[in-house]
Amino acid sequence: MKKRNCFVGQSGGPTAAINASLAGIIHECYNNRQFNHVYGMINGVKGLLENKYIDLLENFNTEDRIELLKTSPAMYLGSCRFKLPSYQDDPQTYQQLFKVFNELEITDFYYIGGNDSMDTVAKLSTYANTIHSPIRFIGIPKTIDNDLMGTDHTPGFGSAAKYVASSMLEIAYDSSIYKLNAVTIVEIMGRNAGWLTAASALARNEYSHAPDLIYLPEVPFSTKKFLNDIREVFKHKSSIIIAVSEGIKNEDGQYLDSDSKYVKKDAFGHILHSGTGKLLETIVYKEFKCKVRSIELNVLQRCAGHISSLADIDESFEIGKYAVKTSMNGETGVMMVFNRLSNDPYVIECDYQDVTRIANLESRIPVEWINKDHNDITKELYEYLYPLIQGETKINYKDGIPEYIDISHLTK
Repeated sequence: MKKRNCFVGQSGGPTAAINASLAGIIHECYNNRQFNHVYGMINGVKGLLENKYIDLLENFNTEDRIELLKTSPAMYLGSCRFKLPSYQDDPQTYQQLFKVFNELEITDFYYIGGNDSMDTVAKLSTYANTIHSPIRFIGIPKTIDNDLMGTDHTPGFGSAAKYVASSMLEIAYDSSIYKLNAVTIVEIMGRNAGWLTAASALARNEYSHAPDLIYLPEVPFSTKKFLNDIREVFKHKSSIIIAVSEGIKNEDGQYLDSDSKYVKKDAFGHILHSGTGKLLETIVYKEFKCKVRSIELNVLQRCAGHISSLADIDESFEIGKYAVKTSMNGETGVMMVFNRLSNDPYVIECDYQDVTRIANLESRIPVEWINKDHNDITKELYEYLYPLIQGETKINYKDGIPEYIDISHLTK
């Protein structure tokens, strides 16, 4: 007889693959026949505090429905930017959550998200231990920034990297049509980690070297050197394409756009970068008086389901399935991770790590994977990135546009 009930939530920023992890959880719960209910929190823990949830097994009771969810972008359950306070600061929030858990006889709790979401898993698991609750808390990573510790890479990153590389190649085509001096600056997401910007190098092929220059937040950015780098490239080509992380910092450790009149912060105090590309556009134009354009990829990097990486979608689905197996084996307070066993052939395995040793830490590009001039990546980084964007997902089209899962429950 079935005797398990679980909650699943999604939190933080969306990706093209986060629904694949949700689909993996639903698939495993549905097929092992031990779950009475798989409840989905609407808008994460914040929504759960408002008693907003649905029963996912009622909505996803066929493989076709699960497959459609798997290839749909963004977050079927919605998200939140909610910083769970410590129990010492707000015991009522914990009591309220566990009251719901007890009423619904919850045995397992799965939370799909980034660093702040893993902090939520760590806090709930720690609290559960103090009150001797048997509920198992499992974190499933996701982020396009690829900046979570403990895992070789994060679900969602590969699809965003594929979009960045593909867009960079298409920008290179567009920029090649005129024979005049021009600079195109492509601003790519990455607050403190430059993994996604580094992935722009995957656009290079036998006839195009774009991007010609790459600037990452792991090393100091010098405006003087930046202009000299451009001057050197102009010696052998007229159209230059530059990839730059939104979070690059100057030699004093300050974000380049920190003085921007547009700067603002999110609920966690993180700077919401806006203007790095525009700032550099102005600097380059003043120096070279040539055609300069800045392009901000913005949310397109994380919502482009039509060009997602098959490797990423399949891995995200598998890590969701493995999360269910992990909690059913009695583990709690862990984050699911990938271990890379080989680059060529590319082989990974699913595993887990103590979430308290991972939450609130950032994984950045090793400096030795950045070239000595701090304007490109090394072969080692390219070989790390390459397997993550391989393969294409099969997307069904309706009326000429992609057919994704119905999310009307989020828009009412």
